[in-house]
Amino acid sequence: MLVKIVSKKFDIPNAHTIDVALEHGAYSALEDSLVKEPKELRDIIIESNLRGKGGGGAAAGNKWNLAANQPTESGTRYLIVNADESEPGTFKDRQILAKDPHLLIEGIILTCHAIGAKSSYIYVRGEYEEFITILEGAVDEAYAKGFLGNSKYGNIDVVVHRGAGAYICGEKSALIESLEGNRGHPRLKPHQPESEFYFGEPALVNNVETIASVPFILENGADAYKAHGTEKSPGTLLFAMSGHINNPGVYECSFGHSMLDFIEQTGGGIKNGKKLKAVIPGGASTPIIPAHLIKDVMMDYESLRSFDSALGTGGMIIMDEDTDMVKALKNLLHFYHHESCGQCTPCREGTSWADRVMQKFVDKRATYEDLEILRSVSRTMNGKTICVFAPACSDVIDGFLRHFEDEFIACIQEEAC
Repeated sequence: MLVKIVSKKFDIPNAHTIDVALEHGAYSALEDSLVKEPKELRDIIIESNLRGKGGGGAAAGNKWNLAANQPTESGTRYLIVNADESEPGTFKDRQILAKDPHLLIEGIILTCHAIGAKSSYIYVRGEYEEFITILEGAVDEAYAKGFLGNSKYGNIDVVVHRGAGAYICGEKSALIESLEGNRGHPRLKPHQPESEFYFGEPALVNNVETIASVPFILENGADAYKAHGTEKSPGTLLFAMSGHINNPGVYECSFGHSMLDFIEQTGGGIKNGKKLKAVIPGGASTPIIPAHLIKDVMMDYESLRSFDSALGTGGMIIMDEDTDMVKALKNLLHFYHHESCGQCTPCREGTSWADRVMQKFVDKRATYEDLEILRSVSRTMNGKTICVFAPACSDVIDGFLRHFEDEFIACIQEEAC
């Protein structure tokens, strides 16, 4: 079911400008919300069960509490908005940046009040030149209208920071390292739950769509948000469809909707009247699902997990019956090989090995030993690195081999059999 919460202004001409945005309700959540205690706002977010929409799906309210309650001698806290949207197949956050940046800014003001922050950084993918220009213009307008800076709305400052094109900086700790001026390497994770830290001070990192969902929840209440979706996956998500689909694009849909119905009804079905072969459901890092299983898949975190995949960012890559799965995996592994930051040996060497082995399959020079090497590399990468880059790559390999092993075997030289 299509719903418009974060996308309600997407079809309004010039809604990215503050005057048009104000005419259609922008910043209306501030007056009533900012008079409430920060903990009261965090409790509403917890009650709504808002889940992070950047791929992991973690409970947003719990992260807010960690940042708000983390001890700090200076009293300084930060909100960092992750707009480093570099996952292949994912192009939803840029819709918010381009079509309703003031919704994001409103969410930033509210979130900063809820966690006790005065400064926010929006870390944007460097290649998003057009969207960065629109976002920076919106930030300037918000300052000019008194929503940001020294004002009654909490004296919040917002800085737009351009990334330098590293996919790994979408990982929150690598993003912070980059923001601090260091190389974008993920940090070791603590043994107990705690906030992230920016220059030693507590920081909350959420992605664009997560923060853009906050004004609706705080203005309308947790129950209004939970009226959509499922019990465990409430609300909506911006689902992006690309590939062999008649109506590619970004559509806001409630969680729990049938994936097959979404592809056929909203997506208009497969191009050129061909049959569906498979779907990568949540951006390139989520395991592939073959067509015969899609009819039972619902678009929520729990359903995708039960099919050995993940909802991820909701970036659905649609593949028709003519898709060569060997070449598709080679394309993905070339990306992972190129984008590995190189900090962890299993990832640095494993992505290289996997990419080179896949080239042998593409060239039809592979042997059964190469197939076992690919499986072995996948096992070596999984769970033995600092961040989830290598495990995600491993999951992608396993998904293709689990469902389409026959196509890989077909690439093995007959004399090698």
